Amino acid sequence: MNKRIRILFTALFIFVCSAVVYAKLDVGMTGAEVQSVQYMLSDTGYLTGGADGVFGSGTQAAVKRFQADHGLTVDGIVGTQTMAALSAASGREVRADSQGQSQKKIVMEATAYSAEDPGNCGVTAMGHQLKRGCVSVDPNVIPLGSRLYIEGYGYAVADDTGGSIVGNRIDLAMDSNAEALNFGRKDVVVHVL
Repeated sequence: MNKRIRILFTALFIFVCSAVVYAKLDVGMTGAEVQSVQYMLSDTGYLTGGADGVFGSGTQAAVKRFQADHGLTVDGIVGTQTMAALSAASGREVRADSQGQSQKKIVMEATAYSAEDPGNCGVTAMGHQLKRGCVSVDPNVIPLGSRLYIEGYGYAVADDTGGSIVGNRIDLAMDSNAEALNFGRKDVVVHVL
């Protein structure tokens, strides 16, 4: 009964959101959109391990399990219906922007950090493994879960917060403590996608 209600809710949500169009994601693709899907799959228990932004066989298998459980066409491709269902199931907002154009552009003071930093537990505020592509923001400025493009850094997801990250400040996750220290402090242009 519970599964039927979930499927009915998902179908209704998909119908209501059918005007929204998302770019299709498939095996071999990489980037922030793939990482967002992986976070949603992780949030809903379909993907274990990190969200690395690479759509491989593990991500495809998780997508197929999700599709089967939610009454969707089981093809392993994340299109409009699967994306809408994932968004509803995970509670993460997904913005349709297949062109990758920014909705907002902000100049921010950037610092860097890593999972290797002393006192860092290696897990973001959203419960994900801290690694390059995750950034710490003030949620009053950039909502958690937002997809970003940061000039000089690349694509990222607003996935963490920090006590000193207030206002137009951003902390960029790096692969190592040395890389974070080398980054220093600088102004960056952040595009909210």
